[in-house]
Amino acid sequence: MSSLLVLVATLALLTWLLREPLFAEWRRARVRRQPFPPEWRRILRERVPYFRTLPADLQLQLKKRMQVFLAEKPFIGCAGLEVTDEMRVTIAAQACLLILNRRTDYFAQLRQVLVYPGAFVVDQLRTDGVGVAHERRHALSGESWSTGQVILSWEDTLDGARHPDDGRNVVIHEFAHQLDQANGPANGAPYLPTRARRERWSAVFNAEFEALRQRVAAGEPSLLDAYGAVDAAEFFAVASEAFFEQPQRLAQAHAALFREMSLLYRVNPLSW
Repeated sequence: MSSLLVLVATLALLTWLLREPLFAEWRRARVRRQPFPPEWRRILRERVPYFRTLPADLQLQLKKRMQVFLAEKPFIGCAGLEVTDEMRVTIAAQACLLILNRRTDYFAQLRQVLVYPGAFVVDQLRTDGVGVAHERRHALSGESWSTGQVILSWEDTLDGARHPDDGRNVVIHEFAHQLDQANGPANGAPYLPTRARRERWSAVFNAEFEALRQRVAAGEPSLLDAYGAVDAAEFFAVASEAFFEQPQRLAQAHAALFREMSLLYRVNPLSW
């Protein structure tokens, strides 16, 4: 009798595991079939200028990605901020740029997006060279937590969207961290499907990261933001900003890195 119960329970579990992804895709397909709200189109035109430069097929795909993202991810206002559709649409448009042309689970680990009016203050624990821990307060424009939260400053989000070619975009930066964190702690090694891809990514990525660290240490200028020299995770996020916002300059100055980023994100911003 006990063996029969175990068998029934196992079959029930397998049925649920198989049905859950199918149900999720059915639900998302229903969302994608809905018309894109006219008010959201107005927000895209006014707040997200890079949207107008995308090819028509990517514009349509981005809107469908946004619809699912906004249906599934709750937005929470912090420090008295009331979240509006303008905020949700502006953030979603920039986040979903990272998941075009791919089978996606829409940042599966992301549970909520927290939005502050402006820069927010956090306490960070740092250990110095002799092993002494120091707690310092920092004003941040964004953070990505492996526990399922992205935290954004609305002021900095607007600024990043308003200047689509300056290489600075807090939404792209933090959602690049989310992709990086999808297969473990953020370490600059997002999921890649084959060993050959991972090995090539590692070789190019590590060489570029080390080159940036040397330039920063020597006080030399660089296309990539100096913040990327902090660690591999920040380098990946900074490189993602440059890839989407300054593709021509990145392709010229860092051709191998641009090629790997293009394969990872499955888009070529040079054609936009």
